[in-house]
Amino acid sequence: MRGNNVPHTPADAELFSAPLDTLTPEQQQRLIALARQAELRIHRFKHTITLPRVAKVLGALKGIGPSELLDIGSGRGAFLWPLLDNFPHQPVTAIDTLDYRVAGLLAVRNGGVTTLTAQLADATTLPFAERSYDVVTMLEVLEHIPDTQRALAEVVRVAQRFVLLSVPSKPDTNPEHIHLFDANTLERLLLAAGAQRVRFDHVPGHLLAIASIET
Repeated sequence: MRGNNVPHTPADAELFSAPLDTLTPEQQQRLIALARQAELRIHRFKHTITLPRVAKVLGALKGIGPSELLDIGSGRGAFLWPLLDNFPHQPVTAIDTLDYRVAGLLAVRNGGVTTLTAQLADATTLPFAERSYDVVTMLEVLEHIPDTQRALAEVVRVAQRFVLLSVPSKPDTNPEHIHLFDANTLERLLLAAGAQRVRFDHVPGHLLAIASIET
C-alpha cells in the first residue's frame, strides 16, 4: 500500500515504508484500518509456515538455479510467497484461471514486488511460445484438470530445462481432486508429453516429479 494514496497522519508515515514483517500487530491493524478508510481492496493470501512439499521444491530450485520461472496455478500463494521470499531476485510469472486471484497478484506487483508478473491463463492453452521459461512449476494443480495430457504437453512445450510438479499421493476428501496419480502413471504422462527424464521424490501425502526437458 502506497502512503501517498492514503490519507494518514505523520505518525503513520513509517507504516508505508517499513517491511510488513517488522511491524507490530498493532501497527499492522492500523495499516489495515487506513486501507479500509481509503476504500482500498484488501487481499487475503495464504502465507503460512512453509509446507514440506514446498520446502522440497525450493531445495530443488536452489540446485537448478532458474533464470526465469513460470508458476502455474499460483492460487492463494502457498508456494508462490515462499518462492518470492527465498528467491527475491528471481523473475516469476504466475498464472491462474481466476481473475480475482490474478488481480491480487498484480496488486502485489504494483505494491513493489517487481520481480512478479501475473496473467490470466489456462494450463491447457498456455499463451507462451515454446521454451519461453527456463523452469515451470505446477504444484497441486494437475489433479484438478480434466485433460491432464493436454496440460502436460503445454507445460513441457513452454519449459526449457525443467518441470517441477507435485500431486497428492493418496485419496482425500477434496471434491475438486478428480485424478489420483502414482509415480508410474505420472512418469508415463510426462514422457509422452515430451520430457526426456523424470525422477521422483516423496513427502508425506504427496508425490514430487522433476522432469528434465533438455536432451
